[in-house]
Amino acid sequence: QVHVVESGGGLVQAGGSLRLSCAATTSDFSFDDHTWAWFRQAPGKEREGISSISWSGQMTYYSDSVKGRFTISRDVANSTLHLQMNNLKPEDTATYYCAAAAPQTFTTVQRLGVMTEADFGGWGQGTQVTVSS
Repeated sequence: QVHVVESGGGLVQAGGSLRLSCAATTSDFSFDDHTWAWFRQAPGKEREGISSISWSGQMTYYSDSVKGRFTISRDVANSTLHLQMNNLKPEDTATYYCAAAAPQTFTTVQRLGVMTEADFGGWGQGTQVTVSS
């Protein structure tokens, strides 16, 4: 079982940057044995998978909506996942969540080009990102 706490959200003007963090804590879980991901949910919309990183940390995936602007990374020593968000747009306004999945999940994400919420778990409370125009 993994528990996560997301942080780093806030209010920023369009074109600005934010860096989100996701601290994972567990007593029986290996951070680097899992696929990790960031999802987001805007008001009135379904949760959307936007970025994922493989268990090895060597492969990443981005949805078209954030590709070229967001960068996912991880700090294995501190069991922390990050999302660097640059050139933010008002449509990026949402609550951002991190989640974990089985290591083989990344292969599916990469092959299908989509992140399925049901494949991931350990959801935290999320962190709110608001981008003003």
